[in-house]
Amino acid sequence: MDPTSQIIVALDCDNRATADAVVERLGDECRFYKVGLELLTAAGPDVIKGLVTQGKEVFLDLKLFEIPNSVAGAVRAAGALGVSMVTVHGMGGSGIMSAAVEAARDFPHLRVLALTVVTSMTDADLADIGVSDAVDQQVLRLARLAQKAGCHGVIASPRDVATLRSTLGPDALIITPGVALPGESLAEHARPGTPHAAITAGASHVVVGRTVTRATDPAAAFRFVRSSLTP
Repeated sequence: MDPTSQIIVALDCDNRATADAVVERLGDECRFYKVGLELLTAAGPDVIKGLVTQGKEVFLDLKLFEIPNSVAGAVRAAGALGVSMVTVHGMGGSGIMSAAVEAARDFPHLRVLALTVVTSMTDADLADIGVSDAVDQQVLRLARLAQKAGCHGVIASPRDVATLRSTLGPDALIITPGVALPGESLAEHARPGTPHAAITAGASHVVVGRTVTRATDPAAAFRFVRSSLTP
């Protein structure tokens, strides 16, 4: 896969103007953007329409966790907006994931990805909600459940990628947030890794945020991340 297509830049912004400025400064360098709850709530679906109109791919990271009918409705709305990927929460179980996959069938370009365990969570956090297994065990359980439900792939930390690739096979999408270049700090992620390590382990895409969006020269930072993906 072309390294440029493997990088998803996270527009974790609280307003449309800031997001638009990042996209403008990156220009043709970046093809794929993540829109999450913060930007969608602040700017509404027009921000997605704007990206799609520019020929960009959009990863809509909603982590849907609702009754199956509501999840299906949200997935159909995402498909109508032209997004390429949408996330559901694996903890919601087979019913939610299957409903999302079925709703996406009307949109051939749309891929449904299941969140396994949020990258900020630890074994202790899982224990707090009654999950006695370790994070790596829970990630694998939910990934298998997602594949059985028909999901196109999963969201997981860089440290989970190698095991997931061997379990899910070569065709599954594995998207990894929580990546940073050597020397950078990602304190909010309990299980981080470098973009190079994630891709080498078998990730299909990496999600990068402030490494690029807060750089003095975002385009140069993007190119540096891209160069780090290859030996």
